[in-house]
Amino acid sequence: MASLTTCRSQMLHGGPFRSSILGASMDYPVRPGADSENMRARIQEVAEEHFRRIGHHKTSVADIASELGMRRANVYRFFPSRDAIKESICRRVLDSTAELALTIARRSTPPSEKLEELLTAVHHHNKTKLLHDRQMHDLIVAAMQENRPVIKVHAEQMMTILEAIIRGGVETGQFEVEDPAEAARAVKTAFIPFFHPVLIEHRLRHGEDTEAGLPEQIRFILKSLERSGYAR
Repeated sequence: MASLTTCRSQMLHGGPFRSSILGASMDYPVRPGADSENMRARIQEVAEEHFRRIGHHKTSVADIASELGMRRANVYRFFPSRDAIKESICRRVLDSTAELALTIARRSTPPSEKLEELLTAVHHHNKTKLLHDRQMHDLIVAAMQENRPVIKVHAEQMMTILEAIIRGGVETGQFEVEDPAEAARAVKTAFIPFFHPVLIEHRLRHGEDTEAGLPEQIRFILKSLERSGYAR
């Protein structure tokens, strides 16, 4: 049987396969297991490439389907809507932030050092996305404005990581807080100007140096958590 690439080439050039392939070659049966997951991953890869190149607003399901050599209806067999595709790409981007935070949280360093490194790294990660990966920054901002479920899931993941670090500090006697979960929420609130993509963009747009207050804010957060008299 001719390969899909060969068939597609003959279609485009009016070869013998043209009439027979128009109806059948672009149908992709959904099979459970690896085949289905591989196709989902391929759709995500193509969608992300388009999002990065021209932006999520300008990318249609038809564009993604055309790149894959399949009908638009077949894309919907793997993703129920364009929004579902957007959300899956958001998840991929946000997972990179969560993985960064988790890697830091798992290190065998004192909790205060973990927390300082995590807050600094996440700020720089989000700032870098704005400066060098603007289309993905815009995608995340749009998801936040639309209150997408993926944003809530990511926020919960980050809160869990922060809470784990603070709880570790309590267990080692470095931090003195009654409720690590409440303390984690307070840390997040205090650090919002350095976390939130929209606020980072606002400050940079107005010529502010986002690094200027970063060390001071981290020191303030650590001081509020640390046990009185604890020597770092």
